[in-house]
Amino acid sequence: MHIRYLLFALACVGALVSQQTAVRAAEAESALKGLLIRGRMLAVIPQESADISSIGGSVDISNAYVPEVDLTWFFTKNIAVEAIAAITPHDVKATNTSLGNVDLGSVMLLPPTVLLQYHHPFGKWKPYVGAGVNYTVFFNEDAPGGTVTNISYDNSFGWALQAGVDYMLTDHWLLNLDLKKLFLSTDVNINNGAIKANVDIDPWIVGVGVGYRF
Repeated sequence: MHIRYLLFALACVGALVSQQTAVRAAEAESALKGLLIRGRMLAVIPQESADISSIGGSVDISNAYVPEVDLTWFFTKNIAVEAIAAITPHDVKATNTSLGNVDLGSVMLLPPTVLLQYHHPFGKWKPYVGAGVNYTVFFNEDAPGGTVTNISYDNSFGWALQAGVDYMLTDHWLLNLDLKKLFLSTDVNINNGAIKANVDIDPWIVGVGVGYRF
């Protein structure tokens, strides 16, 4: 008889735990509703130009190919906000200066960007456009030595434009193609300010990836 009571009590506890687990799962799903997470591979293609004091010339900045993670939150069916972040490494050189081509070493960029988007679904196709603001942090400046012993870049704000499309594979999984244009400039100090440059980087950013919408 005691064993029956024990089994009955265990069954009640099990049912209660199962019910609470289901409730919490439903609450978590409800909290995430409207969230879209994507992972992309990016091609970052600078459209660079520069005004360099003392030695003249322009600048050449290498392309970068990096992974990226972004989060998009839908306020309505059509309006969303996207936040992206990635770290991009670039090699830099001054070109056609009075000293010839000058190696400026390398630098890393962290350009977090927030965009307000408009989405207009067409069946499984979900095209969108966006505009927003970017703040780029320059770090790990590596001067090559020789002519250039010291180099620093100023962090800066810039504008961003975006166009892209999601293709729904299922109710949740999707493929993504994305194009961004950043309007990004920085002031550069070389050899503790002996040479100064105002550099426009203005990259195109092409992304391809997958996503999951809750």
